[in-house]
Amino acid sequence: MATTSYSSGDNEASKMKKQCLGWIEWFRGWFCLIYEMLFQRIMASHLHNPMPLPPINDLTCIVTGSTSGIGLEIARQLAQAGAHVVMAVRNTKAAQELIQKWSVDSAGLGIALNVEVMAVDLLSLDSVARFAEAWNARSAPLHVLINNAGIFTIGEPQKFSKDGYEEHLQVNHLAPALLSILLLPSLIRGSPSRIVNVNSIMHNIGFVDPEDMNLTSGKRKFSSMIGYSNSKLAQVMFSSVLHKRLPAESGINVLCVSPGIVQTNVARDLPKIVQSTYRLVPYFILNAQEGSRSSLFAATDPQISEYCELLRADEWPVCAFISQECRPANPSEEAHNIKTSYEVWEKTLEMIGLPSDALEKLLEGEDVKCRYRHEQ
Repeated sequence: MATTSYSSGDNEASKMKKQCLGWIEWFRGWFCLIYEMLFQRIMASHLHNPMPLPPINDLTCIVTGSTSGIGLEIARQLAQAGAHVVMAVRNTKAAQELIQKWSVDSAGLGIALNVEVMAVDLLSLDSVARFAEAWNARSAPLHVLINNAGIFTIGEPQKFSKDGYEEHLQVNHLAPALLSILLLPSLIRGSPSRIVNVNSIMHNIGFVDPEDMNLTSGKRKFSSMIGYSNSKLAQVMFSSVLHKRLPAESGINVLCVSPGIVQTNVARDLPKIVQSTYRLVPYFILNAQEGSRSSLFAATDPQISEYCELLRADEWPVCAFISQECRPANPSEEAHNIKTSYEVWEKTLEMIGLPSDALEKLLEGEDVKCRYRHEQ
């Protein structure tokens, strides 16, 4: 009888479990999105373009997705400011061509660039694990990891990576999460260091069900909008837990940034009529250089570390979130759901093939194996 009563209680709890955003949250999320599109340029009018950077000659920065759009601008400006930049990309040929162009452009200014290219494919968790292994093998410090690469394929049917995960989820959340965890030994060597996740204002309309992160249960009809916004919310939730669980003495801070609504190569996947609208409203839509400012600010501003530590000390439920105007912002109400955030943390570790105690082991200097790391 006791067992029956317990099961009944479980069923009731299951029925009461939140299945989607409430209409007020949904309305608030879309309001934030529309408001940002209409007023982002006015709100960021105090910023210079390009953004002036402090001296960063002693920084080593890895930037994913740096052959186009925001990532290209981030890598270029960091390199021209003196940083050692690692372009973590799928198309290495395009990256090498960019480096040659940047070198020619910088030669007249008397700037010697320190940029290199390493291959990684975020649609393959094995590739991500191999990238981290290759970098860690150098025993070199890493000061800034910028998880910039992302996809948003509007109008496309649901697609899955060869690892079996919905592509938005893998590229925008799972692969960056795996890279961040596996590169912790190098980030510790580079302490004080930062993990900067290029997120999106669209996380405000996202909802994450930890039991259906891969969106295969059929509870909700899939759309690219749902896949993208959910993946960005999952990234904020995971980042918040990672920041909490990293001890202050590690010297590693984790934060998310919104670049604003930007005309980048992500727009190549939009319907042609939407792309035309993008081109017709240049005043409202930021260009890639403008969209890179929040990431550059988060990666280099000396006060960021102090702000992140303040949030950790106050036990704030979410990690630092920097707006496109380079000011602290508050993520969505759903991002503040601590219970769901920890469930997303646990489920993410399971999905990326890491043990539940991977973080603790890496902090103690132990090796951690990813089940997606296939030996040849």
